[in-house]
Amino acid sequence: MWGAAAAVVELLGTVLAGLLLLLVVAWPRPRRAVLRPVLASARQVTELERARLRVWLRLHTSPVYEDTQALQYLACRWALGVLGAVVMLSAAVGLGYGTSWMYLWLLVDDVRNTGAVVYTSLAGLFLLFLTVQGILAVAELEGKLARRMLGPRHQEELERRIAELSASRAAVVDAVNDERRRIERDLHDGVQQRLVALGMLLGRALRSQDPERADRLLRQAHEESRQALDDLREVAWRIYPTTLDEAGLRAALETVAERASVPVRVEYGLSGEPERPVATVVYFVVCEAVTNAVKHAAPSRIVVAIALKEGALRVSVEDDGRGGANASGSGLFGLARRVAALDGRLEVRSPPGGPTLVTAELPCA
Repeated sequence: MWGAAAAVVELLGTVLAGLLLLLVVAWPRPRRAVLRPVLASARQVTELERARLRVWLRLHTSPVYEDTQALQYLACRWALGVLGAVVMLSAAVGLGYGTSWMYLWLLVDDVRNTGAVVYTSLAGLFLLFLTVQGILAVAELEGKLARRMLGPRHQEELERRIAELSASRAAVVDAVNDERRRIERDLHDGVQQRLVALGMLLGRALRSQDPERADRLLRQAHEESRQALDDLREVAWRIYPTTLDEAGLRAALETVAERASVPVRVEYGLSGEPERPVATVVYFVVCEAVTNAVKHAAPSRIVVAIALKEGALRVSVEDDGRGGANASGSGLFGLARRVAALDGRLEVRSPPGGPTLVTAELPCA
């Protein structure tokens, strides 16, 4: 009924707009003056139509459309509204026609009229069945018309896609360069410094004439070598975990949980192994989010959840720390670029005082 009532408004608005534009079609300035409120009104009515389609038909259309597209949509849509009103009226007539004869048959209780009443009732129910099919067909046409008239044109869609691919490619290159710089910084500030200290300790031990002092220096060198190996293993793990190739995503995430200094619960809801590019991005999202939480938020627990919803893999990392995470920071910004490279989306919610929720959605077959 909402669609039928909107059709009447759209028909009257289309006729009125057409008459007004016809009167000023030969004069550019008056035509622009008339066209401006007409297009504004068309957009407002179209937004109401989009809300109706979203509520009643669960149809979501693109909010990016031009005012002229809205006017063209309303000029075509009123006919569908009238058709829907006719279908609804037919349903009411069929239902009323069939049930009224059954009601009269119960009142009259005449055996001779039984056949006529049954046949008439069946005809009314058949008409009702046809009208239900008509309602479904009108609803499908509504969706096709909205997607056709309000959606981006093919050329615009191609241009938008090319722009997205160009931006994501540049973002991937920047992310790789940032990762290389971070690896170089980790090697220089961590492993290299420990190896320098190790060499100095061994040199002092070789030059020492005191056996006890030499033994003490060798013990320190042994400890320094162990720490250097731990740092090197940490850098290698951050570059790419071998567990991801050997045992899969679940084992890699469980390893991240075991290596964290706070309790991390992994809720793995996938029945199979995702594609390797998707699994790699999911791993780095979880690893970076857990590392940032432990380093900056001082949480008491972290929950990692992986699930497949409506054809997309959804990963969320939530901690009960103090919040205030900066989504534009180097770590999270690099994650956003990794996710965008696979046509995904990363969202960070971290109000002051917490909790912090990092969510990523990735297309997944």
